[in-house]
Amino acid sequence: MRTSLTFILGMTTAMGLGASVLQAQQAHDPDNADVRTLVSRLSLDQYKATLKGLTQFGDRRQGTQRNRDAIDWIEQQLVAVGCTATGRIGYVFDPPPRQGGGRRRGGGRDLNPSDGTPTGGRIGRNGSGPGGSSIFGYRGRTGVNTDPMAQPDERLRELNMEPATNGPRQEVYCTKVGTTRPDEMYIIGAHMDGHGWGEAANDDGSGTALVMELARVFSAPDVETERSIRFVLWNNEETGLNGARAYVEQRVDLQGQEDPPGSGRYPEPRWLGMIQHDMMMFDHGAPRADGTVSRDQRPEADVNVEYQSTADLADEARELAFFFKAANDAYATDYPATVGPHMTNTDSTPFMSLVPSISLRENERGAHVGAGWDPHWHQVTDVYATFSDDDFRLGLNAGQTTLAAIAQLTGATVAAR
Repeated sequence: MRTSLTFILGMTTAMGLGASVLQAQQAHDPDNADVRTLVSRLSLDQYKATLKGLTQFGDRRQGTQRNRDAIDWIEQQLVAVGCTATGRIGYVFDPPPRQGGGRRRGGGRDLNPSDGTPTGGRIGRNGSGPGGSSIFGYRGRTGVNTDPMAQPDERLRELNMEPATNGPRQEVYCTKVGTTRPDEMYIIGAHMDGHGWGEAANDDGSGTALVMELARVFSAPDVETERSIRFVLWNNEETGLNGARAYVEQRVDLQGQEDPPGSGRYPEPRWLGMIQHDMMMFDHGAPRADGTVSRDQRPEADVNVEYQSTADLADEARELAFFFKAANDAYATDYPATVGPHMTNTDSTPFMSLVPSISLRENERGAHVGAGWDPHWHQVTDVYATFSDDDFRLGLNAGQTTLAAIAQLTGATVAAR
């Protein structure tokens, strides 16, 4: 089965990603020994430790020293686990001032004057019935906390005190270089910036830690992949996906170019797929009538794998999403995966009409998160201590899902001891 899958994936260039993924699904081995070994190298304790390390930098808001310190720390951690082919994307974030102070735009929502993000209020078709209910169910309040005094932890409040300033930005990545097809790669991403005066533990420390853990597993000295994998930690997601957009603008035309010619080195291998991880841990169900959400992870919690049905490559992205679901079915330990067609407002968006792109997350981005299913979103309560092992385990299961899928798609093997 391993040989058959490798042959099918080798047809990617000639047949296109959608066809190769579809056939890989048909040849899917639910008990690939190499994949199972790699998945076993993910652990709840290690995932939690990596996430806890990120929280030392507070909310990691873009344009601050704590953000820059976090980027340096992430790169150091990647190198320490063997993902030594690191690089950085540099760009300038200098948006024009918003007219009228940036408030009361779009349905009467209060907006943060510094970056135009919502500060509170209800969204969408909400509140048409008693207690805020509608035909769409109860919806909780969402927005971005901009009040430092809402943070009761004085140490964390002081850590997050420096405001964002416009100017140069960086984001870090590292690459696992493929052995036989180094000119092709999958991009595995998450955004490392946050805001709200908490620790940005779930949004998106949970995705950042997941990507770092995947880099650790794939970078082990006994692991080889036929194709390359790039692990990217985006910056400026919260201000409008600016870091991911900068990556696309700077590197889309460099794909597959050997530099220097004849060297076998490809600074930007040809993109085969982009997989984003954004908010991985909290699936406690819909708000109650009073707007509160259960403190416990719901029994039917799942990993949402989303593609965007309006993207130019929607068909190929759908095939990729269902391949990830099959990987979850075979290799994840606790939570199932579901597939949905409404990927939005995350760093896979700038890629979605250039390469098949999907997003893994805790809830459906538009329908659930936007309706207040995660009351810690952009709030002071988005801190490590808020979450239980059931929450952390959901993030770990998303990691198992991506690891198992990418291991198959890149032809990963583990050397015999």
